[in-house]
Amino acid sequence: MLSASVLLPAVLFCVWSGGWWFAAPIAAVAVGLGMEWATLCGFQVRVWPGWVLPVAMGLTALVAGFGETRDAFLFAIAGAAITAVWAAPRGAPTGAPGRANNATPDSRAALLLGFPYIGLAAIAMLWLRADPAVGWPNMLFVLAVVWSSDIGAYMIGRLVGGPRLAPAISPGKTWSGAIGGLIAAALAGLATAACFSSQFSPSHVVAVAIGLGLVAQAGDLLESAAKRHFGVKDSGHVIPGHGGLLDRLDALLTVAPVAAMLAFSVGRGVVLWR
Repeated sequence: MLSASVLLPAVLFCVWSGGWWFAAPIAAVAVGLGMEWATLCGFQVRVWPGWVLPVAMGLTALVAGFGETRDAFLFAIAGAAITAVWAAPRGAPTGAPGRANNATPDSRAALLLGFPYIGLAAIAMLWLRADPAVGWPNMLFVLAVVWSSDIGAYMIGRLVGGPRLAPAISPGKTWSGAIGGLIAAALAGLATAACFSSQFSPSHVVAVAIGLGLVAQAGDLLESAAKRHFGVKDSGHVIPGHGGLLDRLDALLTVAPVAAMLAFSVGRGVVLWR
């Protein structure tokens, strides 16, 4: 709660301000996510090839911040190509807690997955916010849905309990929590839409919010599966009470590209819940 009380106002200010107030933090977070993912895969970020991912993700976000979305994709693809062609399929000591200091045999393939996993989300968020007409409401809608889904799932899951959602991946998650998270996402979507307009279809808003809530929960499970695969509990210790950046942003990493595709389908200047 203390971490959230510090981070939430800063995040909302950056999203509301847009421009480089938003792009610069996204670039910094993209670098941090790249470092965590490379370490999770068994590579040191100070030596080749571990530093390629965070550097490429930072450059990708910076280029996207200039509005050059196509070039941002090219930077991400170039980083992945360099890693695929020249990086030896061996690991380096990581110091990651709870696992041996050697990369697994599939470490290079896992490292490559970090490029679309992080890069697409960074580009998507910057592209969404860059819309001069609805960038702020669309990003706020996405954040509200993701945060509410996470909080609702945790609270209802702890209060109600019941059958496990995916015990082999994340034993702490329950079906009651998943349902509670979707209800919270729907309510957050309705509240956000109401803040910007009184003319909207509640059923449409709920459908979009629940759809993004499902993607958010899938993203949470995806990151849990990755941590279980590599034998770690947390992706890092950057945020007290939350763990690493990946632990905090796992749902947003999957929701952002889906939200961007939705925004592309409805057209620029149109809210996601239209």
